[in-house]
Amino acid sequence: MNVKIIDIDQLAERARELRGARKRLVATNGCFDLLHVGHVRYLQAARALGDALAIGLNGDQSVRELKGAGRPVNNESDRAEVLAALECVDFITIFPEMRATRFIEATRPAIYAKGGDYTSETLDVEEQAVMREIGGDVRILPFVHGHSTSDLLEKLRKIIK
Repeated sequence: MNVKIIDIDQLAERARELRGARKRLVATNGCFDLLHVGHVRYLQAARALGDALAIGLNGDQSVRELKGAGRPVNNESDRAEVLAALECVDFITIFPEMRATRFIEATRPAIYAKGGDYTSETLDVEEQAVMREIGGDVRILPFVHGHSTSDLLEKLRKIIK
């Protein structure tokens, strides 16, 4: 197994070590089903906000619940391995829930980064509450227009027809 892919308890320990060393942990989460340039740019921007980047990766069942039938295209272990290959990514943990609340509680990041497809109004209220409770910042990063997994899948559907 890749050393970047760890369980939530290991990630919580690594996060404690980083805080103890006065390092800023940035956390984000998502499905990252078909990795594309929008994901890469977003993850690089998130990593630039701190000293380490932790990704909470939605497990297969939660992706199905969030995205619908036929998703994920790639299973959770494959998605984690592809993310681990990125230099900007330090840690990945797979979580089964639809929301990242438990992931955030475990990591207690200095910064919780979300893509520009979110706003402070659309970000999950429980995730926001946990960040307020731990005293961390929520940062909405710019959306990379023209690059989404849904758009990519639609292009593939047109090609296949």
